[in-house]
Amino acid sequence: MPGYRRAVDLPQVIPVFPLDGAVLLPGGDLPLQIFEPRYLNMVDDVMAGDRIIGMIQTKPGGERARPNLTAVGCAGRITSFAETSDGRYLITLTGVCRFAAGEELAVRSPYRQIRADFARFEADLSPEDQQAPDLDRERFARALKRYLNRRELDIDDETAMTAPIEPLVTSLTMGLPFEPSEKQALLEAASLTDRAAALTALLEIDALEDDDDAPHSVQ
Repeated sequence: MPGYRRAVDLPQVIPVFPLDGAVLLPGGDLPLQIFEPRYLNMVDDVMAGDRIIGMIQTKPGGERARPNLTAVGCAGRITSFAETSDGRYLITLTGVCRFAAGEELAVRSPYRQIRADFARFEADLSPEDQQAPDLDRERFARALKRYLNRRELDIDDETAMTAPIEPLVTSLTMGLPFEPSEKQALLEAASLTDRAAALTALLEIDALEDDDDAPHSVQ
């Protein structure tokens, strides 16, 4: 992302959009439909500034209207924006860098704002420095195919075997219907290698559950 080379280049206070089941990863694109007044206000404000929003999930605890936030989220920059005739915003967030969620600020804005610590995830800003994981493509493709078949979803077999690892892992992490806790674990994976391994394991665990559900013959 232009202009962001180091953690200190990013804003230290960011608005956050808590949304369970939706994670953003560096380099990934997340389309969002914004209609709640407080988040329309948030988009208005960030469009007038650096266009950065922090996507983050919640965890148990806190008030119903203000649940506790998970420890890690990902900052994204609004890279496309459109307004509908009924006042909704259609935006795309492109992932920039993960952050550790720090102190929540007492603010007058209707949306929440936190201090974001990007230092731990500064490597997200230099994806070309990350080593491609040593992924067993055939094992991965088998697990992915079983997972998708179970949900009547589809992906081209050649894509699973030949697509560049990082965008493939990113798109699957963001797009597949994993549980929020599973998506959080993938988000927090220390490296691309760790995320690819965790993704493969989740796909294989799902396949094992499928086997357990199948009827067994009785001798």
